[in-house]
Amino acid sequence: MKVSNALSAISRRDLFKLSGQYGMSSVLLGAGTLTAGATLGEVARAAESSYEKRFANEPEHTFKLGAAGFNPRNLLIERAGVLEFARDLESRTDGRIRVEFIGDNQICGQLNCVEKTQSGIVDMYSASTQNSAGGAPYLNVLDYAYQFRSRADQYYFFYSPESVEILRDPFEKRHGLKFLFTHCELRGIQTGATFADKPLITSIEELFGTKNRVTGTQLGRIAMQALNLNPVPVAWEETLDGLKQGLIDGAETWASAVAYANMAPVVSQSVDLRFFCGTEHTAMSASAFDSLSGELQDAVMESAYLAQVHVQAANEAALVNTVGFSTPQLPGTIFAENGVRVAPLSDEERHKAEQMCSPEYQPALWEQWRERLNGWAGGIDTYQSIYDVARQNPHTLAENVEPRRWWKA
Repeated sequence: MKVSNALSAISRRDLFKLSGQYGMSSVLLGAGTLTAGATLGEVARAAESSYEKRFANEPEHTFKLGAAGFNPRNLLIERAGVLEFARDLESRTDGRIRVEFIGDNQICGQLNCVEKTQSGIVDMYSASTQNSAGGAPYLNVLDYAYQFRSRADQYYFFYSPESVEILRDPFEKRHGLKFLFTHCELRGIQTGATFADKPLITSIEELFGTKNRVTGTQLGRIAMQALNLNPVPVAWEETLDGLKQGLIDGAETWASAVAYANMAPVVSQSVDLRFFCGTEHTAMSASAFDSLSGELQDAVMESAYLAQVHVQAANEAALVNTVGFSTPQLPGTIFAENGVRVAPLSDEERHKAEQMCSPEYQPALWEQWRERLNGWAGGIDTYQSIYDVARQNPHTLAENVEPRRWWKA
């Protein structure tokens, strides 16, 4: 079991002793507020404080949140907002809702958290929309190539009232899940050992013919095939060894995923292709949401909104200050410490890739999935609708996008 930096100075025996006294969720939620190397006494006091707040009242509802491979340590690298959401929801409802945070793949992983929520094993989950698309195919609607130009476009869409009709309502009706909030990055190619000694990649042609790991997204495969990137399904857990040994040349994922999953030691270049979404979302069983009173439903939505605002600011900062996904890189970041070079690519190169693979320029490639997704959405043109909303965004920097409560017109 992985533990947070705040727990790194205490023994496993002491950790389990505290967990036996206060419960693992109280220990993790408490430790998440501390800095690295906290003493046993500090962790114990934080766990006790967390426990007292969480158990001050008998809950009306207790929800299990399956957080795939996340824990307080790596949630300071990729700021997905899961712990902030859980803490705020418990506090906002004065303990009427209790959230049991279960991360580190202990109850579900990237590929099956969505299915375990649908089956009632957990009530909420956090995982990437792309990996979750295997169990909830409507999430492919986010993966049309180049429908988003930037992270700012992504946040603008998720805050928009239009996202309810285009994404949230069809997702809930088809899959029984309520989309709450998400982190936003755009996927590139993270090269492994085969590019370690090569010059910095500056053109899309340098990636042609390479073999690259692909997630569960069906639409992502379309883009990769059109870009001659040879998508190969590889389990997330096996990707690290594949990159290290040169069995695959790269992996399609985003920068902070490389950093939080400890892949930086085997990644040589982070190519900023931005060709489709990298969205680590948190969702909830619709039936669990519907079981709540109107007041508590409002609390869930407000906590989701707070988490979305937190993620927007915190992840943008972490990309530069923690991950090192910038040019130039700050010293001491994960990428800088591990020699991961950022290959920014020019706007011209990304436009070249867009012309090769996007529905705007290659509509025939997308016809089958586009028709399917449009049907699931009640007949709206899903690609064009998302594309149009994203291009209403006036901001170039993600941190400047105005937060909006998307469920209020």
